[in-house]
Amino acid sequence: MVFLPDPKFGRLGHIPDNIPISEFMLNEEYGRLPHSQSRDPYTCGLTGKTYSSRQVADRVDHIARGLAKEFNWSPNKGTEWDKTIAVFTLNTIDSLPLFWAVHRLAGLVSPANAAYSAEELKHQLLDSNAKALFTCAPLLPVALDAAALAKFPEDRIYLLDIAEDGKQLPALEPLNWGPGKELAGLHSCAILKGVKIAHRNVIANVLQDAVYEKSYRDQLAKANGQPNYTEVALGLLPQSHIYGLVVICHAGAYRGDQTIVLPKFELKTFLAAIQNFKINTLFLVPPIIINMLRSRDVCSKYDLSSATSIFTGAAPLGAETAADFRKTYPNIIVRQAYGLTETSTLACATHPHDIMLGSSGCLIPGYEARLLSPEGQEITSYDTPGELVLRSPSVVLGYLNNEKATKETFEDGWMRTGDEAEVRVGPKGTEHIFIVDRIKELIKVKGLQVAPAELEAHLLTHDAVADCAVIAIPDDSAGEVPKAIVVKTGSAGTDDEASKAIIKYVQDHKARHKWLKGGVRFVDAIPKSPSGKILRRMLRDQEKELRRKASAKL
Repeated sequence: MVFLPDPKFGRLGHIPDNIPISEFMLNEEYGRLPHSQSRDPYTCGLTGKTYSSRQVADRVDHIARGLAKEFNWSPNKGTEWDKTIAVFTLNTIDSLPLFWAVHRLAGLVSPANAAYSAEELKHQLLDSNAKALFTCAPLLPVALDAAALAKFPEDRIYLLDIAEDGKQLPALEPLNWGPGKELAGLHSCAILKGVKIAHRNVIANVLQDAVYEKSYRDQLAKANGQPNYTEVALGLLPQSHIYGLVVICHAGAYRGDQTIVLPKFELKTFLAAIQNFKINTLFLVPPIIINMLRSRDVCSKYDLSSATSIFTGAAPLGAETAADFRKTYPNIIVRQAYGLTETSTLACATHPHDIMLGSSGCLIPGYEARLLSPEGQEITSYDTPGELVLRSPSVVLGYLNNEKATKETFEDGWMRTGDEAEVRVGPKGTEHIFIVDRIKELIKVKGLQVAPAELEAHLLTHDAVADCAVIAIPDDSAGEVPKAIVVKTGSAGTDDEASKAIIKYVQDHKARHKWLKGGVRFVDAIPKSPSGKILRRMLRDQEKELRRKASAKL
């Protein structure tokens, strides 16, 4: 059974496949809100420095000219693999103009995680075969160390906030993706994130998002007596991550929104930005939402009245936590989304007119979805878990230098997500996607499945739990049992007291096979990726080492 988007959320139209992302984002011909009606697309939340829509377009042109001269690049010579740059930086208003300048030259951008060590960055430099590395002053020492490890020339390392030194250079020749290259946007890689993301993939997802949001924004525009509705959004999530890069930095600018860019999360700076710039939509991840709930006293000192919605993704947000947030901030709606790098981000999202807490929302226009049982059988009923398999024009080209993984994941346009999901009918009769968990992370207790995300969402509602993760540990009789790794709150008491209270809390609310038979271990912090995903493999390795040491003492 193929699940399809509800037509009431709009239908996806033509997707250009012969233009680069830069042309799509800067040319009003492709539906982007005109410069005259757009807000400043990128504003620094620390200094207030801002670029208008027109300034961004000019900056892209000037940087592209400078890059062409510096590296002897031409829009119509060579392939994208000959014109690859790596970008290793904290969030900044200068990132997207650089990205689009490279795309103007039919080049390729490989964004690196700002939290990378020199060793990790070295691998990305070598894998991408980057011809230049752009970074920022705070990360320059790591960039230099990585370059040394990779034997990467130091004279190919540049600071990102480069001057517009190409302004006085001759104009570039037009990028010609005409005869013989009509489908260049479909086949040419634009962004490299371990997966090869084509120009058309990003363009498709921006259009899918725009269509999905249209009815809601049209309603707001009408209510405000305006021809179009634009808003101020938070740009805190890493621009190197597909969520921050496409959903925030591309889709927002396409719709004429203003993004307030912050380099990293710091609670008071984050709250001050909302207050000072009157931010409407907060693009967040669950750890930040939980932080807000744990810091109600601090949050209450700031004026957050401009915020009308939060949009959360990258990791599941439990219905209980979402309900707690709504109780604390009743004027802010909670929207949750689901997507992957392999789908160039959004696959489903909560529509503001159809909210169901705990759900990842409905399929956005242009998607098809199937659910497969472990045996590969099609699941045709609601409320039945199975692996989520997706097809969309935003599904990427494949993995870099990994043909085996590409063949295992992509087939006939379909992409196996590795995530277990259920389709449930919401209160308004629409089909909602619920992500149960990563299939490989499900805990099997005597053959019964336990989803770590479910227990984590429940544990986070306990007063003693500031943060947590649930993993499987071996058990002779049950096969596996759940164990909670917990960061205590200040009021939690001793470890023994907190452990007993937490275990009883689960016993009082969950089925027996979900009880924490593996116990509770307290830590100072839960290891997570920059996007907020729990690094379960690291926790499992820690537990394995603890068991090894315990056995050695016997």
